[in-house]
Amino acid sequence: MIKGFYSAVTGMLVNSNREQVIAHNIANMQTPGFKQVLSRVEDWVDTGVEFSPGNLLRDRNVKYVGQLGLGAMSGPETVDFTQGSLQSTGNLTDMAIEGDGFFRVKTPDGMRYTRDGRFIRDAQNNLVTTEGYNVLDSNNKPIKLPEGDLGVSPEGALTVNGAAAGNLGLSIFKDPKTELTRDTGNLFTGPAQSTGTGQPKVAQSMLEMSNANATRLMTEMVEVARSYEAAQKMVQNQDELLGKTIASLGRVG
Repeated sequence: MIKGFYSAVTGMLVNSNREQVIAHNIANMQTPGFKQVLSRVEDWVDTGVEFSPGNLLRDRNVKYVGQLGLGAMSGPETVDFTQGSLQSTGNLTDMAIEGDGFFRVKTPDGMRYTRDGRFIRDAQNNLVTTEGYNVLDSNNKPIKLPEGDLGVSPEGALTVNGAAAGNLGLSIFKDPKTELTRDTGNLFTGPAQSTGTGQPKVAQSMLEMSNANATRLMTEMVEVARSYEAAQKMVQNQDELLGKTIASLGRVG
């Protein structure tokens, strides 16, 4: 009976965590460059089950039946790095990466990677993110632009009024799922150097939208809510059964 409690309670905890992950994805469906987070459910603890066909105290005859699961737990979260759709903005400082690759930006905690290309010029003509972090060039130096119209080639070469103005710092990774770790906002931490091959392609005046799918997320939210309610009812049933058992033992005594 206690084992039933374990299964039911862990079911509630797992679904509560899944709900938080889905809510985070829903909240960022309109955030450019956002990569949805995927949750995973794993077995919690297994215990051996034995059966005695006769009187256990007298016969000592016990047969091994198998393993019984005591519930579930949340596994490590992963990030879905599939590309979102590209949307035209008409803003010269907006940029999107087509295919693999990441922009490099400088934060107070060090270099970070992002797919969010909502860049702007600050008061000193530095190219920065919406959070104010410097966008880095190919030498990992902050990009400072002269006054004028910005141009960006597919290879990340920058020009202002037709004159060369540097190159975007772009990185590509062989396996982002294992090499990159989620940081704050749309930022990721990872190796200091690219581990993949190829050249990221940049599209100017475009933004990559979130890869979260609204229909799928709403379906998952309904599924999680129903699973949580089912586990909650199991806890209530287990509690009632345990109460009746204790009351019955009390009467026998």
